[in-house]
Amino acid sequence: MAKQNHIITLRIDIAHIEPRIWRRIAIDSDVSLRALHHVIQAAFGWTDAHLHEFQIEDYTYSMLDNGNVLESSYDSGEELRDDRKGKLNRLLYVGQRFTYQYDFGDSWMHVIHVESIEQCPEPMGSAQIIDGKRACPPEDVGGAGGYNDFLITLQDEPDSPEAKDYLRWLGDPFDPEAFDQRMANATLLRMAWNGWGRK
Repeated sequence: MAKQNHIITLRIDIAHIEPRIWRRIAIDSDVSLRALHHVIQAAFGWTDAHLHEFQIEDYTYSMLDNGNVLESSYDSGEELRDDRKGKLNRLLYVGQRFTYQYDFGDSWMHVIHVESIEQCPEPMGSAQIIDGKRACPPEDVGGAGGYNDFLITLQDEPDSPEAKDYLRWLGDPFDPEAFDQRMANATLLRMAWNGWGRK
């Protein structure tokens, strides 16, 4: 019997920020959580500079190929599973919610909702961003609380020394409402062509 291909549609929101920063993506069901991690990074505009993990049902899937993760799990006694081996088609079902945490310092928590799983004639070969709103926060801004302070400073005190420091640190102007879906999808297409994140 021929293998059945499925496309999973996920709605991903960054927690604890209002108005919401979110993306809706379609992805092949036979990819790993590690591949989903790379897709989330590209979809939001994160730089993949920090550790990450997924919490699905009662299990934590993490980067077991990273020595820092292994050391911390050994110290805490927590049992971790390898996110390179967790396949979406074995773990996810329609209506399910799970989390993806990026950067354990800033603790960017993403809530992921499985909206649909649909059969398709052949794999897509690359993920696609269907929709989304608002810009990704700057990396290392201090998590949701730090991001809120950052926005308030830029909006309410744009000429203050603190606001000028923020803009110097960023190096570019920042528009919290901006989301370039075409550019994010172009990044995903390049990833597919280069085979990046296929593990």
